[in-house]
Amino acid sequence: MKVPPSGALMLPTGNVSLEQLAAVFSTLPLDLTFVDADDRVAFFTEGPDRIFARSKAIIGRKVQHCHPPRSVETVDQILDDFRAGRQNVAEFWINFHDKFVHVRYFAVRNFDGAYLGTVELTQDLTPLRALQGERRLLEYDSPRVAS
Repeated sequence: MKVPPSGALMLPTGNVSLEQLAAVFSTLPLDLTFVDADDRVAFFTEGPDRIFARSKAIIGRKVQHCHPPRSVETVDQILDDFRAGRQNVAEFWINFHDKFVHVRYFAVRNFDGAYLGTVELTQDLTPLRALQGERRLLEYDSPRVAS
């Protein structure tokens, strides 16, 4: 068994450095936000194509204060349902600035089922909705990266 490098985050399925984890999060084609069990924004990713702008000033802020007033009741219902164990997933899809945006919320629980918080995943599905047929051969959609 290989010994993990010093400073690695030990996870049940392996280990990863903080630098690697941050790079993975910034590479994923989605926005991820984690809200802790007290409804406070604890973390969000900073990909190059964020759908909803985020400022680091929201860290520690109640998530209800990060949404338009008309949607706070829905946010509260999702969090209450997750906290009480009535639901584990809530999802929405909207048209936003010429994008088809899929927003999913997932209850985060420990191995004993205790509520730890909520993960919000937001993704622009516009390119995926446009797919047709199959692609079975390797073909890159973006230009080569210079070395």
